Amino acid sequence: MPTELAIADTVHTLARYASISQSEGLVPIVEPEIVPNGDHDIYYCAQMTEKVLAAQFKALADHHIYLEGAVLKPNMVKNGLGGPKASAETIAALTCQTLLRTVPPAMPGIFFLSGESARNEDNEEEATINLSTMNSLFAGKLPWHLSFSYGKALQRTCIVTWLGKAENKDAAQKALKARAKANSDACFGKYKAGSCRSLGPDDASSVPAGPY
Repeated sequence: MPTELAIADTVHTLARYASISQSEGLVPIVEPEIVPNGDHDIYYCAQMTEKVLAAQFKALADHHIYLEGAVLKPNMVKNGLGGPKASAETIAALTCQTLLRTVPPAMPGIFFLSGESARNEDNEEEATINLSTMNSLFAGKLPWHLSFSYGKALQRTCIVTWLGKAENKDAAQKALKARAKANSDACFGKYKAGSCRSLGPDDASSVPAGPY
């Protein structure tokens, strides 16, 4: 997994979406995400991510997509949720290696999904560290900008701090601003691990159910 049929169908659909978007003067966000469900190691994820991205850019070329007018929103290369835990350095190295093998320099920016994390992991902190490690290890070596397009990894502490209560609004806004600043630092490879407070795995029970 993913199957050949799943890859072919999905990259075609994303390429058609990109074509329609550009025909209407919009910038498409192309998101060929590979979810981390499973017990596989990080090397299997690297193999499949490279395969999917190669197919995706072939489909974009077939549909005459203007790459300078689009952005990519991929998964990071990580181990499966139940697989052996990979270090931030390994995640950074294999993610950037995979992107360098498949993403043309014409693509102006890559904006990562944080991806799901195991229940005993701090999704916010790890996503920030992974991005910062990439930009630190590969400073000046990449043809595109590496940034973030996080959901839970940007909002989790903010939402649980807020909990829909007006009296928590200021504290929640401060939490969101702090994590946004941490990820801004990560875009330059300058984030210091642990310098931004987040809810750790022990606080998982406090997270509201359902979509954010």
